[in-house]
Amino acid sequence: MSTPAISEKTVSATWLNIWDRHGSAIVTTLCLLFIVLAWFSGKYGNPSLEIPFYLLAYIIGGYQKAWEGLQTLIKERELDVDLLMVVAAVGAASIGFWLDGAILIFIFSLSGTLETYTMERTNKDIRSIMKLRPEEALVLRGTTERLVKIEALQKGDLVVVKPGERIPADGIVQKGYSAVDQSSITGESLPVDRSQGDEVYAGTINGQGALVIEVTKPAEATLLARIIRLVQEAQSEMPPTQLFVERFERMYAKVVVVGAVVLMVTPPFLLDWTWSETIYRAMIFLVAASPCALVSSIMPAVLSGISNGARKGILFKGGVHLEKMAGIKVVAFDKTGTLTEGKPKVTDIISFQGNNEDELLRITASLEALSEHPIAKAIVGTAKDRGLQLDQASHLQALPGLGITAMLNNQEYRIGKIDLLNYGFLSEDRQKLVQTLEQQGKTIIFIETGVELLGILAIQDTLRPQSRTTVETLKQMGIKVVMLTGDSASTAKVIGEATGVDEIYAELLPEQKMQIVKNLTEQYGKVAMVGDGVNDAPALAAASMGIAMGGSGTDVALETASIVLMSDDISKVPYAITLGRRTSRVIKQNLTLAIAMIVVLVTANFLGTVNLPLGVIGHEGSTLAVIISGLRLLR
Repeated sequence: MSTPAISEKTVSATWLNIWDRHGSAIVTTLCLLFIVLAWFSGKYGNPSLEIPFYLLAYIIGGYQKAWEGLQTLIKERELDVDLLMVVAAVGAASIGFWLDGAILIFIFSLSGTLETYTMERTNKDIRSIMKLRPEEALVLRGTTERLVKIEALQKGDLVVVKPGERIPADGIVQKGYSAVDQSSITGESLPVDRSQGDEVYAGTINGQGALVIEVTKPAEATLLARIIRLVQEAQSEMPPTQLFVERFERMYAKVVVVGAVVLMVTPPFLLDWTWSETIYRAMIFLVAASPCALVSSIMPAVLSGISNGARKGILFKGGVHLEKMAGIKVVAFDKTGTLTEGKPKVTDIISFQGNNEDELLRITASLEALSEHPIAKAIVGTAKDRGLQLDQASHLQALPGLGITAMLNNQEYRIGKIDLLNYGFLSEDRQKLVQTLEQQGKTIIFIETGVELLGILAIQDTLRPQSRTTVETLKQMGIKVVMLTGDSASTAKVIGEATGVDEIYAELLPEQKMQIVKNLTEQYGKVAMVGDGVNDAPALAAASMGIAMGGSGTDVALETASIVLMSDDISKVPYAITLGRRTSRVIKQNLTLAIAMIVVLVTANFLGTVNLPLGVIGHEGSTLAVIISGLRLLR
């Protein structure tokens, strides 16, 4: 007894799914079918069926648009394009032009169907992000594995990700080695190797190896969750051009109705037209002058541009930001973590007491292994990369702003700035060496035993590989490039010269960065600020466009910025500007085409050289043309 009920529910759900996806296409097809039946009945069949079939075509093809138009008229007291089209079709039928009115209804319905499908294609790439997050995760509780809902994951949980599975949460790899496909999040074209200590993101795909990952963020705070929220905001936010056109449409629709009324009344008295021809020309005017193409000139292009950017790892928080990118005159980069990796590395190891480089590095790393300072981590990391075996230090004491002291093999050591040294001076040769390294923008770490200087290590934040080419590309595009940093002038100068920026501003506090952005805006026009840290947030907010690093960027920077670079790839900045310029260009082309078609059709109507079907084809054809033109930005 229960089987038929289940079967009926399944069939019902299937039909509902088909209707949701293809309902407008079904309506358009039925409308065309009844038009063909009406024409055939009048020509070869039973003439008494001709009008009923036309009425069915009108009702099926025009009901939805008529209802939407009436709702807008009643609730908002505004005329829209949908109602104008239906009135024009009914007007044509009222003077005996049933076929012309039916063709108008059909092409208008077809246009809506094609627009629905093209908009669906435009949004497909963005909505697919929503499907990246798995629903369940395999959590390791002691030696037992349990499946839990993603929402139940907590910070500190250990999850097991098998080969080929999606990673369920942001976290740090604790065990295992694998190549992870991060293209869905960061836009990187090739999988990246991930092993113990490396960060991974929810929604990315694990490769050939099993991983045990410690969850660092709950489901609602992952990078993927933030992307989804930003995408939802982007889809709902309209650019200024679209808002203007929508306001213009409401006013313009009223003008068209007034014009049609005037055209219905005056020609018989001024131009000796018949009343039938007058009403017919008024109906053509309603169609030809309607702003469908104008309204469709912008959002398909904007959504296509946003979709294009999302595929490239550039997340626009809304169409308004895509439009603004077209007018950027200056790009201001933060230094640390933006133009540079933000991860200090040991660049020079110089021993003064006969020890080789590895021995000096081994001693220093053994002492620094107890410290959490970024420079200490850089030294320890370099030692591990060289395969050096570290000893256990003890009695670590941090001296804020200077360095550390510690014991190793019953010997006391001091590591840090020159002010920490006991003997208090350097020979002339060593002073020159230190000065040379400092002029290269490097931080100098001294290592001594209290009675002798063992040597020095030079530490430097390395330049991102794409920094120089990015700056060169921006300058070739006619954009001024500046660097803002809180670092020392000497370090800033080295990085600035290496990247080729036009201007360098160093030793800045966050509010000073913000003020410089404001000054640049007053002097040159729209400024884009690219940064990753909390200290960049005021400047990101003050800029015309704030661009945050999605991988390494802080939550404050990500929330403040208008654009997020998901892979921390600053070479995407020129692409984002190019995409903004292309979008602006396509919108202008679309608006020009739409206005030109309205002028041509209205003029041809007054000259009597266009009939209603041709007016419909010209009007709806231009609407489809601008939609398809906007979809070019998907490439």
